[in-house]
Amino acid sequence: MSLHDDVEEILLDADTIAARVAELGAQLTSDHQGQDPVLVSVLKGALVFLADLMRTMDLPTSIDLMEVSSYGAATESSGQVRILKDLSKPIEGRDVIVVEDIIDTGLTLNYLLGYLADRQPASIKICCLLDKPARRLADIPIDYIGFTIPDRFVIGYGLDFDERYRNLPYIGVLKPSVYGGAPPEG
Repeated sequence: MSLHDDVEEILLDADTIAARVAELGAQLTSDHQGQDPVLVSVLKGALVFLADLMRTMDLPTSIDLMEVSSYGAATESSGQVRILKDLSKPIEGRDVIVVEDIIDTGLTLNYLLGYLADRQPASIKICCLLDKPARRLADIPIDYIGFTIPDRFVIGYGLDFDERYRNLPYIGVLKPSVYGGAPPEG
């Protein structure tokens, strides 16, 4: 059985994603001329997006990685955010671009923004591949949005369910039968 068999529908194909990531990279390059921003990515889901995005940016940049947990193996955020891996270098005085795979309720990112702001960066901007505003519970100022998507459980291009499907080259909707049939909440 193939991973593709668990996909109900392809929302965004690989070419569409690549084109939009290139547009985002060009916009970030234009907006951050003369700066040396640090791209802060939240593992693991944003890793694929981060890798593709940074290759489209014509700027001196550095990256740092954080890992936070609020889901576990569930489709619903627990609301409790744990920092599993912190930044490896200081961001004080730096221009920070938080690179996210998906912004859903915004609760985890809201916590993370406060956490990063306490470290006194020069600025913090948010670049997300997928925005799911139908589920938003926290007001998040998103500066760069790849795609706005409907309230569906999506996988692929780094996004997972229980650590599977990250390697799909597209963004697809996971069949409800795979995750128990209940609509995702998170």
